[in-house]
Amino acid sequence: MLEKALAEWGGQEDLWIFGYGSLIWRPDFDFAERRPARVHGWHRALKMWSRINRGTPERPGLVFGLLSGGCCRGVVFRVHRDRGAEILAGLWSREMATAVYDPRWLPAETPQGRVRALAFTLSRKSPSHTGELTEEEYRAIFALASGIYGTTLDYAHRTLEELRRHDIRDRNLEKLLRLIQEDREQA
Repeated sequence: MLEKALAEWGGQEDLWIFGYGSLIWRPDFDFAERRPARVHGWHRALKMWSRINRGTPERPGLVFGLLSGGCCRGVVFRVHRDRGAEILAGLWSREMATAVYDPRWLPAETPQGRVRALAFTLSRKSPSHTGELTEEEYRAIFALASGIYGTTLDYAHRTLEELRRHDIRDRNLEKLLRLIQEDREQA
């Protein structure tokens, strides 16, 4: 799949990457520019099982997936074309280690115009898609799920903080995190 993404990019222009979750606050690659961006037809959702990074096989955690429908605000990163293949290979190791995502080239609207950016999307048919979760299920995951990079709760908080820093509002994430705040206030 990496070879396909490299071929679709072509290497003749700078590489653009769309971040909507942890890539916003932990890109782990050098970039020449970062811009606010919006993709239409996709939305950020905390509906992807994480059995390594934010959970375990016995107690899965959650990470964000980019699901079809709606609109998503995030950021795009521009990588100079001379470093594009190297950066993409490193990013592939991080994002595609378990081959869960469906990488897609999406048009991303930025204040300076439209760019074609690589985004890591999630199919609702994937076994890693959670389907609908109840508030109680989210509460249990936030309370107990932890993996090699920490807890699902920390991941959700860090993403919300960084979204706010970029003046991006995610009402669904705010609602989920209010569940935990309410639980703490009632305790």
